[in-house]
Amino acid sequence: MPANTAPERPVIAVGETRNVAVSFVDVLDDGELLTGTPTVVEVTTNDLTLTNKTVNMAAITINGQNVAIGKAVQFKVSGQLVANSPYTIKITVNTSAAQTLVKYVVLSVAES
Repeated sequence: MPANTAPERPVIAVGETRNVAVSFVDVLDDGELLTGTPTVVEVTTNDLTLTNKTVNMAAITINGQNVAIGKAVQFKVSGQLVANSPYTIKITVNTSAAQTLVKYVVLSVAES
């Protein structure tokens, strides 16, 4: 598992369509924000459909922590199969400080 794997560990059931949010607070510099449209891709199979990829435009709560506007990536996931679980998803996003940040999130699938 890469060192830049996000602590978020979503678990979703077969047949569900779910929203996922991943915080970048821990890797952003003071005053830095995420910008543009993030790239969100599955790296383990081609099962998942990943849509609505965006930087958060409102404050949200992730793992019990408040995350300010522009400090998280949100996307929608569907198409998951138990047989191919867990999935690894790679998120790449630019910042207001001209950095490119990469995080991985592991998604597990439960029987529906």
